[in-house]
Amino acid sequence: MYLASGWKDYAILDAGSGDKLERWGGVTLLRPDPQAVWPMDERAAERADAVYHRSSSGGGHWEFKRALPEQWTIGYRDLTFVVRPTGFKHTGLFPEQAVNWDWMREQIKAFLKRTGRPAKVLNLFAYTGGATCACAKAGAEVVHVDAAKGMVAWAKDNAAASGLGDAPIRYLVDDCVKLVKRELRRGNRYDGILMDPPSYGRGPTGEMWKIEYDLYPLVELCAGLLSDDPCFFLINSYTTGLAPTVLKNVLELAIRGGSAEADEIGLPIARGNLVLPCGASGRWTPV
Repeated sequence: MYLASGWKDYAILDAGSGDKLERWGGVTLLRPDPQAVWPMDERAAERADAVYHRSSSGGGHWEFKRALPEQWTIGYRDLTFVVRPTGFKHTGLFPEQAVNWDWMREQIKAFLKRTGRPAKVLNLFAYTGGATCACAKAGAEVVHVDAAKGMVAWAKDNAAASGLGDAPIRYLVDDCVKLVKRELRRGNRYDGILMDPPSYGRGPTGEMWKIEYDLYPLVELCAGLLSDDPCFFLINSYTTGLAPTVLKNVLELAIRGGSAEADEIGLPIARGNLVLPCGASGRWTPV
């Protein structure tokens, strides 16, 4: 498992009974998590500053047990992120991805040492830009693409908080598949590509996405965007039932040469020696 164990400002204090109790800086949140099927300490919920309650009709709402700021920041290594509890239980950050941030930074630094130039990175389905910030901090030039205007604005806030307001980051509100096709026609190339596609979604003008049908064709298209001397390709997935081996197979078939591997990603739980699984990642490198 790729374990994100380098956090100081974030921790899963407990998990179970379909929930996880998390510390986000000085704030403790209780949120649903379908992977936590074992029992949780009955007193865990009493420690939460806010609890997210699901609705039987979809969505849900937050119950705030004490007054909380609308947003606050937490740090990871030399990065700073803006956290906001949203109406869809999310906070704007997936802490488990820190293990991939570290991995990409290593690849980018090795690329700079090998080639003497900064890596050019394409971040698709880029959300609030955690990976964008990590890559930019390592010295990469990043093209950040997401279909949601609000998420791109949030990504800019994260970059500014991390001291990357003037970094070479290009932000695009666009459909990822259409963007990739345009980049191919323009002859643009990238040294690193990462994507975090949803299980299901729609683009800015209603374009439909289903991961089981559309993932491989997109990765195959993106393989054509890789430079002659690339440094990495990363796929993240939170789709239930999509095993890590699927991601490895996709990478091996879509990209010629190199080496692919895949595994679950996870976060340590403070209670006992437990680990919470949080999806899967497939990683490709040229050697």
